[in-house]
Amino acid sequence: MRLRLQHLYADLGESLAELGRDHGRVRAARQRIEEALASGAVHYGINTGLGILARERIPSGDVEKLQRNLLLSHAVGVGPYLAKDICRLMLQIKIHALGLGHSGVSEDVFARLLEFSARDLIPAVPSKGSVGASGDLAPLAHLSLPLLGLGVFWDEHGREPRQAAAVLRRLGLSPVKLHAKDGLSLINGTQMMCACGAFVLERALRLALAVDILAAMSLEALQGSLKPFDARLQELRPHPGQIAVAENVRTLLAESEILESHRDCGKVQDPYCLRCVPQVHGASRDAIAYGARVLEIELNSSTDNPLVLENGDILSGGNFHGQPLAMALDFAALALAEWASISERRIYLLLEGHDGLPRLLMRNVGTNSGFMIPQYTAAALVSENKVLAHPAVVDSIPTSLGQEDHVSMGSISALKLMSVLENVEYVLAIELLTAAQALDYRLPLRPGRGVEAVHRLVRERIPHAERDRLFHKDIEAAVGLIRGRDIERCVLEAVGPLQPCQ
Repeated sequence: MRLRLQHLYADLGESLAELGRDHGRVRAARQRIEEALASGAVHYGINTGLGILARERIPSGDVEKLQRNLLLSHAVGVGPYLAKDICRLMLQIKIHALGLGHSGVSEDVFARLLEFSARDLIPAVPSKGSVGASGDLAPLAHLSLPLLGLGVFWDEHGREPRQAAAVLRRLGLSPVKLHAKDGLSLINGTQMMCACGAFVLERALRLALAVDILAAMSLEALQGSLKPFDARLQELRPHPGQIAVAENVRTLLAESEILESHRDCGKVQDPYCLRCVPQVHGASRDAIAYGARVLEIELNSSTDNPLVLENGDILSGGNFHGQPLAMALDFAALALAEWASISERRIYLLLEGHDGLPRLLMRNVGTNSGFMIPQYTAAALVSENKVLAHPAVVDSIPTSLGQEDHVSMGSISALKLMSVLENVEYVLAIELLTAAQALDYRLPLRPGRGVEAVHRLVRERIPHAERDRLFHKDIEAAVGLIRGRDIERCVLEAVGPLQPCQ
């Protein structure tokens, strides 16, 4: 079945269940590998060495030893382990890719990977060591080591690695034997960068709604103008994201008493962080949508090498190269960073004391610092994102003695992107706190129905502050709302669905 990014976890579950019932495509591809071996023909990685050693013919008696050695020699990852959720995605996406029937992996190896997934036996994978050349060689080697009784699994809570050999003994599972091409099929592919990218972009598609909701809250709190969101303006520059963002803000502000109260106040123009929300949010939306399309193609692709075709041909090519992902993930990092950048400017504006709001969003400042310091945190995270948004894809370094002379660095793009996402979520959490605090001072005037619903939700979880307290706890509660679906649900009940990022 085809994986869809917006339904990634459900689709992966269904795909793995289907593959557990029927190995037909895996079996057929394996048969073609066996026939190729029997013919005596030379095929890269099956009976030859790898990389610069591609011209080295491997004697038939050493073919299986080669596959084991591939895992051992390539498991050279370093650094902290990827989170268990990411490692689980790597494993599941790898199984799905092998199940497409173009890799030729042995059925017993494939069945053991399915068993690992079903039992939540998730290999722990070091985060660093891939250059995105033949895909993610080192991370995928670590992902595959437990098949041999080597490497480590995450514990059930994803906190401590456990030696795979001990875990397998306890469960009565013996290591599997690798046959021709098995090792190569396991380590070739883009599943590490794909898992990281899918994890981020699945969340980013939902985050697109949150950033529009926050902008609407801040616009109301600052008594900004709705005129820049007029549909007629957007039609004169019809970028899809821009049109969708403007429509979302108009929907969220329906029936606003705050907007009505200052309709004729004479204000000519708001600062860009309010007035240009459709253009800035929309451009990031369009970039995220591009990244999502790339990820969805990759999730449903065969990125092994060589690949087995239905007519029996075995072709060596470059589907493992991470360039499409690396570029998309670098672009996504820019898009996410800009959401945080404009959000921080709105946070700053909320603290300045505009249109009757108390400075620093507290009436009694001096002994109280108000919301001054959360803005410092937002500024620090935005500044860090500027460094992380530097593209990794342009920094190719040759490997394999020049055989792999242009590499994608896609794994670095992916790791940076995950850090950017976390920073962005925290900046948006701080805007949620400050916008809600500012809206408290606009009472008894009611904001638009969508904004009012979110404001009410925030106040159910986080109380108004009229004196300093441990704001760290408030930020953590707010980031929980940003990461969850409660905001989306309460808006849906209040005003109906918003325009999605697509």
